[in-house]
Amino acid sequence: MPDSKTSLIDSHAHIYYRDYAGDFDEMLKRAEDAGVEAIIVVGTDIESSRESVELAEKYKQLYAAVGIHPHDAGRITEKCYGIIRTLAKASPKVVAIGEIGLDFYRDRSPRDLQELAFRNFLGMADELEMPVIIHDRDAHDRIMAILREEPVRRGVLHCFSGDAVMAAEVIGMGFYISIPGTVTYPSNESLRDVVRGVTIDRILLETDSPYLTPVPYRGKRNEPSFVRIAAEKVAEVKGLTLGDVARITTKNVRDLFGIRLWDQSAKIAYRIRNSLYLNITNRCSNRCSFCAKFDDFTVKGHNLLLDGEPSLHEVMAAVGEPAGIDEVVFCGYGEPLLRLDLVRLVAEELKQRGYRIRINTDGQANLAHGRDILPELAGLIDSISVSLNAPDAATYASICNSPFGNAGFAGVCDFIKSAKKYIPHVVASAVTVPGVDIEACRHLAFSLGVEFKVREYAEVG
Repeated sequence: MPDSKTSLIDSHAHIYYRDYAGDFDEMLKRAEDAGVEAIIVVGTDIESSRESVELAEKYKQLYAAVGIHPHDAGRITEKCYGIIRTLAKASPKVVAIGEIGLDFYRDRSPRDLQELAFRNFLGMADELEMPVIIHDRDAHDRIMAILREEPVRRGVLHCFSGDAVMAAEVIGMGFYISIPGTVTYPSNESLRDVVRGVTIDRILLETDSPYLTPVPYRGKRNEPSFVRIAAEKVAEVKGLTLGDVARITTKNVRDLFGIRLWDQSAKIAYRIRNSLYLNITNRCSNRCSFCAKFDDFTVKGHNLLLDGEPSLHEVMAAVGEPAGIDEVVFCGYGEPLLRLDLVRLVAEELKQRGYRIRINTDGQANLAHGRDILPELAGLIDSISVSLNAPDAATYASICNSPFGNAGFAGVCDFIKSAKKYIPHVVASAVTVPGVDIEACRHLAFSLGVEFKVREYAEVG
């Protein structure tokens, strides 16, 4: 079973300030007790960038970013750029160029000089092959215009303050957005709308300590332990558990900044919300054009790339004795019914233990096995979700690339109709792939006599 420990990363903090001088070690201990296993200390000028590197070298859980805030853009010289470049290469614990960007709210430096410095630091990051940490305050249009023009595509917009449309474009460009404690403010429904509207696979968490303290500590000094509060609010908004959010956002930090705290190798049993999923093969019947595994084998922070197909013993060992589970689901990055014999053996064992069993399938098992396999699942499977994905054979063939040609779509429809005889709960689903008529899919599912579920495109798990 996956580790149930909640491990978080504060991806943006300024803990070199005098605010922490009196209780620095105690502050780090409170963060550890809250499950914060790493903190990125972000510089805003040459002095604080140096301090960030020094702290990262002294404490194993700290990492550094170096850069110059747009407030000081008017004072940057060529010597300053050289110092930041040297600091960026000074230690393997320096993971980003930042904090850089634009601030048109306070306008402490002329806007043209802010833009020049921003472009120069983006160029430095590109040269050094490092991600960037971007400050954007009241400068959304210019930030986006510059990012469209510059080659950097690795980074995060920290303390994201744009709307859902901007978030979608930023993410589409390859960036992440970072959610601070302001997500807890009662008046900040706009940020919660952003969280609802984007995939959590592109979200980081931060405190921006000592600023932006979350509710219920607003008005007091912020500190890294409070990143857990932001995580709890994101979990609430996304309908996930705290463990889900911690795992996913920690994986996101790993992917962006290269911070690897523990082994996240392929898993057989993985948990999302209150369901335990079993990943028993990476083989598929189809090669769906929208399948995320052609880019990445990750679902909600779980790496599902198997080294080899697991045996019955390996699967049962991975399952263990899970508590707080509503159901066990055969669903990984592959078609589970290609391993029908294993599904039956595992399901039989788990049914005897009292677990509810579900299968997520592409519905082509009868074609793959050359017989009607559904009677073999009777009494073992409580629910089955079948990927319909198209309202007609031509659309199905174009997006699912079935190895069975024109017979593929008909086979799926026949599978759905037959499943009702043997499995109590049958659902047909469709992914909102651009160009697919979801309402026509819904109508077809109802005509087949089953429930229908819409699955969001690019939101896996």
